[in-house]
Amino acid sequence: MASATVDVGIGLILNLLENETLLLSGVHSEIEKMKKELLIIKSFLEDTHKQDGNGSTTTTTTGTTTTQLFQTFVANTRDLAYQVEDIIDEFTYHIHGYRSCTKLRRAVHFPMYMWARHSIAQKLGAVNVMIRSISESMKRYQTYQGASVSHVDDGGGTKWVNHISESSLFFSENSLVGIDAAKGKLIGWLLSPEPQRIVVSVVGMGGSGKTTLSANIFKSQTVRKHFASYAWVTISKSYVIEDVFRTMIKEFYKEAETQIPGELYSLTYRELVEKLVEYLHSKRYFVMLDDVWNTGLWREISIALPDGISGSRVMVTTRSNNMASFSYGSGSRKHEIELLKEDEAWALFCNKAFSGSLEECRRRNLEVVARKLVERCQGLPLAIASLGSMMSTKRLESEWKQVYNSLNWELNNNLELKVVRSILLLSFSDLPYPLKRCFLYCCLFPVNYRMKRKKLVRMWMAQRFVEPIRGVKAEEVADGYLNELVYRNMLQVILWNPFGRPKVFKMHDVIREIALSISKAERFCDVNGDDDDDDDAETAEDHGTRHLCIQKEMRSGTLRRTNLHTLLVCTKHSIELPPSLKLLRALDLEGSGVTKLPDFLVTLFNLKYLNLSKTEVKELPRDFHRLINLETLNTRHSKVDELPPGMWKLRKLRYLITFRCNYGHDSNWNYVLGTKVSPSICQLKDLQVMDCFNAEAELIKKLGGMTQLTRISLVMIKREHGSDLCESLNKIKRLRFLSLTSIHEEEPLEIDGLIATASIEKLFLAGKLERVPSWFSTLQNVTYLGLRGSQLQENAIHYLQTLPKLVWLSFYKAYMGTRLCFAEGFENLKILDIVQMRHLTEVVIEEGAMVGIQKLYVRACRVLESVPRGIENLVNLQELHLSHVSDQLVERIRGEEGVDRWSVKHIPAIKHHFRTEDGSFYVSLSS
Repeated sequence: MASATVDVGIGLILNLLENETLLLSGVHSEIEKMKKELLIIKSFLEDTHKQDGNGSTTTTTTGTTTTQLFQTFVANTRDLAYQVEDIIDEFTYHIHGYRSCTKLRRAVHFPMYMWARHSIAQKLGAVNVMIRSISESMKRYQTYQGASVSHVDDGGGTKWVNHISESSLFFSENSLVGIDAAKGKLIGWLLSPEPQRIVVSVVGMGGSGKTTLSANIFKSQTVRKHFASYAWVTISKSYVIEDVFRTMIKEFYKEAETQIPGELYSLTYRELVEKLVEYLHSKRYFVMLDDVWNTGLWREISIALPDGISGSRVMVTTRSNNMASFSYGSGSRKHEIELLKEDEAWALFCNKAFSGSLEECRRRNLEVVARKLVERCQGLPLAIASLGSMMSTKRLESEWKQVYNSLNWELNNNLELKVVRSILLLSFSDLPYPLKRCFLYCCLFPVNYRMKRKKLVRMWMAQRFVEPIRGVKAEEVADGYLNELVYRNMLQVILWNPFGRPKVFKMHDVIREIALSISKAERFCDVNGDDDDDDDAETAEDHGTRHLCIQKEMRSGTLRRTNLHTLLVCTKHSIELPPSLKLLRALDLEGSGVTKLPDFLVTLFNLKYLNLSKTEVKELPRDFHRLINLETLNTRHSKVDELPPGMWKLRKLRYLITFRCNYGHDSNWNYVLGTKVSPSICQLKDLQVMDCFNAEAELIKKLGGMTQLTRISLVMIKREHGSDLCESLNKIKRLRFLSLTSIHEEEPLEIDGLIATASIEKLFLAGKLERVPSWFSTLQNVTYLGLRGSQLQENAIHYLQTLPKLVWLSFYKAYMGTRLCFAEGFENLKILDIVQMRHLTEVVIEEGAMVGIQKLYVRACRVLESVPRGIENLVNLQELHLSHVSDQLVERIRGEEGVDRWSVKHIPAIKHHFRTEDGSFYVSLSS
């Protein structure tokens, strides 16, 4: 935790001091003084933290508790960081107000502007005094501690966790649960006949059982009989390669019952490598490297492990997918640890809490609360086993309920759960500075919240968590952060889009509890309504939390914070927003009970992110254009149908999302409603996303000037718009997503003139096409293509079959013919939709076409007589969905007697969806 504060405190201040507004304020001397002292403090704190290991409480020979003093210092720097941040935000507000005035008004307001400059200089001067005071205190402390500080050892931090890891070697076989399948697979890899050295990686989050599984394999007599030499080496985060080699040599000699060389500790790096190579030459060895943190270890150690033809194996456990996916050479393999299933988790917990006796659990009336505790652990073996051991000493149901209601406190204060916290904190401590803030920010969301990639990225950007990299978009940097958190197993991907990109994430409940405790201690994040704490909101206010999530109804006037940077509302209740939120950067009201925005919203000068999705808000304030720092506006599925005038003044706006569903009488065609906006919106040259707007002639003509657009969605398009629309779209070279919907079903889309298609990745066209556009075959980067209401007379298949990246193809009332034939190609297609083809009687898939398809949907094709001919060739097909098709088609594949049953028997899931007077239903037709 302390190392995080070194980063969040001093790192934040140093970043803030590069603020352009601050540099223009005439306080250069104060800034330079501050930087000098801060760098000294940063070096001191980092050195002290390294000496103090993992941030554990360490008492030196002088009786002074090093960590307590260290935490005091870093807490002071954190407070100063927040002060500097608030000072800059306040001054930015004043300087913007002054610069936006006319010349005459500037003259009137000049004294006020000068007063603001004087005020910031005074405030920064006061901060500088405090920084110098901290610096002097550290120097006195360093002098007082003298040599004792430099000799502070690990204090049981990382070393203690390593001891816990190695204790896995002594677990009894009958105490382990859910490892049989993985064990069998891994032993098969280790004993495989390949003669070359093979590296087997086992990857998973902290506490997922990597070490326990590997230790069980390492002890297996089946494995031991296969190898001549073997060694287990636990790797610390701050390993010394010579010590790793010495440990390895000792392990080899001990297992061989050979005298360990007496000169071992005097050998140099080169001599150690030579001794290992000499010893292992021509031997079939097995080396277990436990808890490896980075690929640097392999680069250093591989030279000492001969790559001969004896069939040697190296097994690595790691928390990092980057490490597990490293190129170790031919034949290397990776196994990802899966968290325990519900029945396995329950069995493990019962073994620990009730000595395996479920009868005792039921006799004591504990099963309900026990299962709830297991559910909170979400399959994490370490948490389940530790919690089970702790609960084994508690006899009363009331004691169990108390633990369940205060699990957050138990994780952070109960010594019996220390191992869980310590192991998971190691992963957090290893994160680089920017990722620490991004990770902690994720605990702001409720338990089991489905965090969407784009939402996270945009909120991180609004908070200035994303560090600038020359030549790289901020969105790409933030995407890299998110991927890194996934690779490190700090976040879990729970939904991938069909194109192989992670879309939705969640934070494991136990990890979230620990992250939340860190956030609260550092005054970073807090949650109102988490667990049973009724005082969260007041606590957040008293301790100056920067980011707050409201999960329950609040009393009117309770929220009075003045320095909040994020307000996330996750309750259906309406909430009264106070006018004191002047420093707010992100306001997320998605799905809340808010129906009207307060007028003072437009005074929130720092607001960068505003999410009104799924609210009942009908309009934005008329002076909305005053939010000049706004980057994201999301009114998706709200009641907002028109944007106010002056939107063109929001020069920093990047994302404008206004998609709404239509539930009215004309929803069959216009199922998506656009939002009305003035054509002057086209003055926003940095806008990247424009989704989804009503097409108007003037808007379409000016659209081509928005060259940064990557996503455009337009509805209500008329035939006469075609020429201007193509001309404008051809000027936008970075377009990745394009959606065009005509004003009604019979209105043609005139888009033959579209030629700038090279960058398009997703294309949706809803409207009549009088011919197949010739440029279809040029969509070399398209991954999704949707055609709705195209009413084509000619088969478009031959235009599309060679598209190299097409993954998802959707035909929705797109073809008027009777026969649809896929003769070849579609080599990367995974999903095919065939919908509402009212004349279609036959679908043919010839051998060799779309061999990789996984999902096939056939919907509302009433005259289709049978499943696609050739479906038996689609060996990778996992799901077949038949919705509102003819009874004849269904009967042909129903049961063993169906005449076409043989052709679909290889498909794991076949579902028939149908509607009756009683509602919509589906039945499984799988064998």
